[in-house]
Amino acid sequence: QVQLVESGGGLVQPGGSLRLSCAASGRTFSTYAMGWFRQAPGKEREFVAAINWSGSSTYYADSVKGRFTISRDNTRNTVYLEMRSLQPGDTAVYYCAADHSYSASLYDTLYDYWGQGTQVTVSS
Repeated sequence: QVQLVESGGGLVQPGGSLRLSCAASGRTFSTYAMGWFRQAPGKEREFVAAINWSGSSTYYADSVKGRFTISRDNTRNTVYLEMRSLQPGDTAVYYCAADHSYSASLYDTLYDYWGQGTQVTVSS
């Protein structure tokens, strides 16, 4: 069982930055690939970024490529999402998820555990 707790969301102006964190419980964090997803009001949940167990491979949605960076610290059982040049279209609840696999996945159905989400609002 893995419990995930996101933090770092908030209100930011267009062009601003935020850093989301996701802290995982348990001693087997390094055996999980991790992902970030988001869901805007009235829209389906969508993939944002994913990282494999070691951090050597990362994947991004086209909409965030070049602006967002996913990373992980296995010594701290934490995965991060650094977000820059934020736009109103990035407004959503952001969720981290854990997939008991060494390889990262873009598909939310493959993830085993989910956090409660953190709200990110980009507005002037």
